[in-house]
Amino acid sequence: MQHETNTAKIVARLEREGWENVGGTKHAKYRKAGHSPIMVPRHRTVTAGVAKSIARAAGWDEFGSRV
Repeated sequence: MQHETNTAKIVARLEREGWENVGGTKHAKYRKAGHSPIMVPRHRTVTAGVAKSIARAAGWDEFGSRV
């Protein structure tokens, strides 16, 4: 299963699910109570490995829904 690699779509989903952007320089840092922070690179796209890491940290399963 491929994960979304478009950073704008990743960020939109994080924010829709209650993650808060708390700053960062080369990476945007997202925080949500009860979760470890997620760092999202400020690029138009991310590699498949980075996308998988973000999805895992956010708790998304391979079908794109919340676990």
